[in-house]
Amino acid sequence: MNHDNDQYDIETLGVRAGIERSQFNEHSEALFLTSSFVFNSAAQAAARFKGEEPGNIYARFTNPTVTMFEQRLAALEGAQRCVATASGMSAILATVMGLLSAGDHIVASRSIFGSTVQLFNNIIARFGVETTLVSPTDVDEWRRAVRPHTKLFFVESPSNPLTEVSDIGALAALARESGARLAVDNCFCSPALQRPLELGADIVIHSATKYLDGQGRVLGGAVLGSKELMEGVFTFLRTAGPTLSAFNAWVFLKGLETLKLRMDAHSASALQLASWLEQHPGVERVYYPGLPSHPQHALALRQQRSGGGIVAFDVKGGKEAAWKVVDATRMISITANLGDAKTTITHPATTTHGRLAPEQRIAASIGDGLLRVAVGLESVRDIQADLARGLDTL
Repeated sequence: MNHDNDQYDIETLGVRAGIERSQFNEHSEALFLTSSFVFNSAAQAAARFKGEEPGNIYARFTNPTVTMFEQRLAALEGAQRCVATASGMSAILATVMGLLSAGDHIVASRSIFGSTVQLFNNIIARFGVETTLVSPTDVDEWRRAVRPHTKLFFVESPSNPLTEVSDIGALAALARESGARLAVDNCFCSPALQRPLELGADIVIHSATKYLDGQGRVLGGAVLGSKELMEGVFTFLRTAGPTLSAFNAWVFLKGLETLKLRMDAHSASALQLASWLEQHPGVERVYYPGLPSHPQHALALRQQRSGGGIVAFDVKGGKEAAWKVVDATRMISITANLGDAKTTITHPATTTHGRLAPEQRIAASIGDGLLRVAVGLESVRDIQADLARGLDTL
């Protein structure tokens, strides 16, 4: 299927794309647990290391199971090439280190994962790459932030945790006009709900740990785009080694088989939960792209196939009330992970975005009463009942 992926729907690609069978002709994808690969001759070894002959060399940067995952995810995103990494954060690191140099400039949404802000401001900055944070929804603010050495736009859409939706097409056009590349973190939607490359983005980034796995089992990441761009990312991975393990790649392959089914189920339940929360007297505001009340609802309808599985909401009473809701749950898991079959809840101001300065959290509209729920695959009625234990007491 690797040469005719365009004729298949995403459900089929999630099950079939990328399969490379060994001499045993196995039906399920093979798991290759090996650190190195044997060559037939010294000449073949030399040719492989020079890149003159395709084939596996060393598992830090070539492994058949990892390659199958890369090919399948590339098919789902409509990308020419995918580079798999050890985690979502290492995918972002590999993108920056593989494509930028000292003196370059990044324009990024201020509504991104807390660790990404830390990476840009506290680590990448030490190597001479400066970042300007701007509104995820105000394209003019992006335009004003552009400098002569701006090389990368970086955005999450929907954002973490407020599910703000950025106009990917407009940002892509501005990036081209500015001589920059647009990278979109597609973690919240996955290719089942959104394909940023079709909207004009140059790079798609994933924390495969989330929805691509779907059951909270393993860590991994991925960077996707054109063959030319991904060569720079791969060169960094080959040398620096933020490598995805073969076992984790195999788990992701299994996760991709059910991605479309799961994302449809997550989205349907999240919309139902968001509608219920919007009517609850203990809730001040709900953030969910599938609701007509969401500021970018119309844009979300154009860019996404549905609203996704993440619902954020402000409870009345600030941090004390928010923690009361969290602590009253009996079924929902109190954890910062998302994209799991199990529903999770977290208080972003003290967890995922807890390392940000108070003024940074205020700028990103992350208040003390904000909670983020990643809606799982349980009964929506049970999820509502669990949240109601705390909400009904406010």
